[in-house]
Amino acid sequence: MVKRKRVSESLRDVELRLVAELMKNSRRSDRELAKVIGVSQPTVGRLISRLEKDGVIKEFTVIPDFSKLGYEIMGVTSIGVRDEAVAGGFKEIRRMTTEVEKKNPHASLMAVNGTNHSKNKLFISFYENYSAFASAMQLTRQLPFVSIDSMETFLVDLTDETNYRLLTMSAIAEHLLKKSQEQTRGGANGE
Repeated sequence: MVKRKRVSESLRDVELRLVAELMKNSRRSDRELAKVIGVSQPTVGRLISRLEKDGVIKEFTVIPDFSKLGYEIMGVTSIGVRDEAVAGGFKEIRRMTTEVEKKNPHASLMAVNGTNHSKNKLFISFYENYSAFASAMQLTRQLPFVSIDSMETFLVDLTDETNYRLLTMSAIAEHLLKKSQEQTRGGANGE
């Protein structure tokens, strides 16, 4: 497993606050951001450029209401990749998966490695309906490296009005801002 340096520990307070503010609303001007975080407008521009270069900011995007775009279901699927496939290398697995995705594109939010007993891959995808989900799962089961008995999906009805919180960056941004404030208070108290 490749480990990445924990950037959050090396981010300065002003950088952390800037990222949090951008997560809440990336459409704000540099001037607005400068006012909120207490630095000059040119400083905001330089910080954003550096954070992009360092890979802290990966992209600027919108988070739509997926149900209004025609997706009724979000699936969180964990699968197990057979040990012999892992021993053969992930390049072949990635190649085969890419071929399937080219022929049958789908709205995938994440595809990551992980660990949970017999499962070591996690996918989060959006589907127009249950039929589209079932079709995608059928294709996944046909991949030779997938261990069918270790495949599990949690489905979310995106049209359910009782859902507490769908995909958002604002809650994470608020957590980062709170963390930043706690670090500032801790440093001011000599801790």
